[in-house]
Amino acid sequence: MSTPTTTAAGGPGGPGGPSAVPAKGLRAGILDLGDSVMLGLASTAPVYSLAATLGLIVAVNGNYTPLILLLGFVPVLFIAYAFRELNSAMPDCGTTFIWARRAFGPWAGWLGGWGVALAGVVVLANLAQVAGQYLWLLIGDGSLAGNSLVVTATGVVFIAFMTMVNYRGIRLGEHVQRVLTYVQYGSLGIFALAIVVRITGAPGGAPGGAIAGQAFDLEWFNPVGAFADPGAVVHGALLALFIYWGWDTCLALNEETENPARTPGRGAVISAFVLVAIYVSVALLVMMYASVGTEGIGLGNEANRSDVFLAMKDAVLGPWGWLIVVAVLASVLSSTQTTILPTARGTLSMGVHGALPAKFGEVHERNRTPGFSTQVMGAAAIAYYVLMSLVSENLLSDSISSISLFIAFYYALTGFACVWYFRGTLGSSARNLWFRGILPLLGALLLTAAFFISAVQMWDPGYGGTRILGVGGAFVSGVVLLALGVVLAVVCRFAPATRDYFRNQPAPAV
Repeated sequence: MSTPTTTAAGGPGGPGGPSAVPAKGLRAGILDLGDSVMLGLASTAPVYSLAATLGLIVAVNGNYTPLILLLGFVPVLFIAYAFRELNSAMPDCGTTFIWARRAFGPWAGWLGGWGVALAGVVVLANLAQVAGQYLWLLIGDGSLAGNSLVVTATGVVFIAFMTMVNYRGIRLGEHVQRVLTYVQYGSLGIFALAIVVRITGAPGGAPGGAIAGQAFDLEWFNPVGAFADPGAVVHGALLALFIYWGWDTCLALNEETENPARTPGRGAVISAFVLVAIYVSVALLVMMYASVGTEGIGLGNEANRSDVFLAMKDAVLGPWGWLIVVAVLASVLSSTQTTILPTARGTLSMGVHGALPAKFGEVHERNRTPGFSTQVMGAAAIAYYVLMSLVSENLLSDSISSISLFIAFYYALTGFACVWYFRGTLGSSARNLWFRGILPLLGALLLTAAFFISAVQMWDPGYGGTRILGVGGAFVSGVVLLALGVVLAVVCRFAPATRDYFRNQPAPAV
């Protein structure tokens, strides 16, 4: 019996067409635009991302941090347009895997799918670590947050629980996600409002009137002043670039979204714009309240760089400081769930298209979820987290730093795939030229540059906490994990169950 297909518009389609998408058995049409945007926002772990990165950017760029956050957003926006355009033609949950295959062939597709899965598995280890620490910060005197065995065990439980939630069904996952999102953004909103009250010296604010942090200055957005040190701008922009990662989750759920060819792409672009607005506005408030100084709660204080919100919570919220801890915890739990979603659907698509054994392409009959793929992703994340924790916590941290390489790799590949796949239509209209050609190409080039600049930085043996053969541990971790994808692709090339994938050429680009 032939495999049923759908077109980009979601209707019946013939096999072999450039927009034919195999029906995989997922629960179609269950998510709307609001759900899509919410998933895009939740996947980035915005509260945690900002808390953990803001101090690092301030250390490099000082008061120009808001501008740097905007600069880091530029390539992300350009790639968001590439995702949107490719999804409009091929709304397949494999996203980068299927798009790179259609544009460049089976090898590029397989490695693109590996990049997505790899980034997901490694970041789950980071999220589990943070979730474990923050849970125990809320319990008792917080001393257990420093116990590596307790934190690791707690992180494993969190990954297992979120894997179970995703396995049980997209609607259950959406309900859990909505609760976590409300908690996360509600707590962040209270935190921001409290800062406003203290800055203005409004009733209920700080005793004695307004806080003497620093007044808003348009100079913070002056590119001439910022680029007086180009190296600092590049370094800061690289840090800012990757706090936006995750909005593409809504594209991986395209087959479960209303109007799969249009809604997920709109959700991705909307969530990207909402994220930059949140990041810049919260950064401005925090800078005005705490300043970028190196003393006390100042963002430039080296002791605060790992989490500026944690350093400020008591000064801003007083006895309610635990709210920001809850916000970060909800943020990482939310991201844990939404990171498993796209990785599982990516390997599902690879299984359906023959790039992985057919078992990966199975959908649970009752739950209508990628049952086997979800279990494998959860197990892989747990195994990686436990193994790296046992070997060395410093090496775990350095391997997490290498995520930037994986993200830049598959985002850039998506941008190049967009330009090449639509190359025949770029001259048909100004819209196509910009949104299918110029902007995706610029985004891909910027991310390619980010990949190599990050790799050079990681090569330095002083980068991070480990050194392997005289080279930074983050670089070695990144290269080894990416190279593992090449090895696995070669294995699949000759394995009886998957070799046909590499033999069959995809339909031509448009």
